[in-house]
Amino acid sequence: MKAAVIAAPKADWEIQEIPTPRPGPGEVLVRVGACGVCHNDVWTAQGVFPFPSFSPAVTGHEAAGEVVELGAGVTSRQVGDRVGTTWVQETCGRCDYCRRNLPLSGQSGMHCPQSVMTGLNVQGGHAEYVAVRAASTVLLPDDLDYATAAPVLCAGYTSWSALRAARPQPHERVAVLGIGGLGHMALQFSRACGFSTVAVTRSSAKHDLARDLGAETVVSDGAELREAGGADVILVTGLSYEAATDALQGLRPGGRIVLATIDPAGSFTIGPSTLFWSHRQQVIGATHNGLRYLTEALDLVASGAVTPIYEVFDKVDVSEAVARTAAGDVRFRSVVVY
Repeated sequence: MKAAVIAAPKADWEIQEIPTPRPGPGEVLVRVGACGVCHNDVWTAQGVFPFPSFSPAVTGHEAAGEVVELGAGVTSRQVGDRVGTTWVQETCGRCDYCRRNLPLSGQSGMHCPQSVMTGLNVQGGHAEYVAVRAASTVLLPDDLDYATAAPVLCAGYTSWSALRAARPQPHERVAVLGIGGLGHMALQFSRACGFSTVAVTRSSAKHDLARDLGAETVVSDGAELREAGGADVILVTGLSYEAATDALQGLRPGGRIVLATIDPAGSFTIGPSTLFWSHRQQVIGATHNGLRYLTEALDLVASGAVTPIYEVFDKVDVSEAVARTAAGDVRFRSVVVY
């Protein structure tokens, strides 16, 4: 099969012929229709995150496609099923984290040191075929095409999980910081739920689009958010923790700020002179918070309430897709079709 192979950290992605995997016990083989390019894929390829521990290195955890073969013991999926894959496939079930039997164990699983993670310690979805744990797949709505589903499998999953983790109440106001791959969907999720929604972005070129996507108000920073009345929930969907720290100025008493993204070069800071402590505010971390939330996100997209914005690249142009993703030069997700 053809796959986007990374020979070494910081090397270009190249389409190469590699062996087609076979599904092991509990796994399914998926013929990939489309796979999104996540910033985590880029950082992994650049060596910011640990480089894949397998060879040849193939990343990608936003793969959508058709089940073409079942491994031994699989009964929950059938050949012909249209499925999406996830970043965390499985956890060990025995470490301190797993033994707590939390609702997220085996569904988010990033605290488990033995997690099976797509594109990190097992082959990812930037290939014509990928073998994954059947239990980590989700059935796609019938009328949702693979290219549209792909960005939801990580970006949409993360932004919806962040909104759900904040538990906004009907009367509360939601602000979305960073209108990119996650943020453009977070705005739409908030609007679909009926919340008064604010977009926070320093890019004036995104103001009109942010309003089209559901923002009633658009501001540039935390000070402007405060002047506009503040927000009960701030969803941090951009890549700057410095901007997240600044946004605290606009968080209302009793409010929650949700860190849903990773800034590998920065840190989120709460200064000792802020009113954070006396205002009983909270910082919440959120990522892929369970397959239930992914299914909900996919259903909202299938219903037309949320529309991912993405650019499609053929597999022969995967290096361009990666370069433009790294440069922030796509609106708002690169999706490679295989």
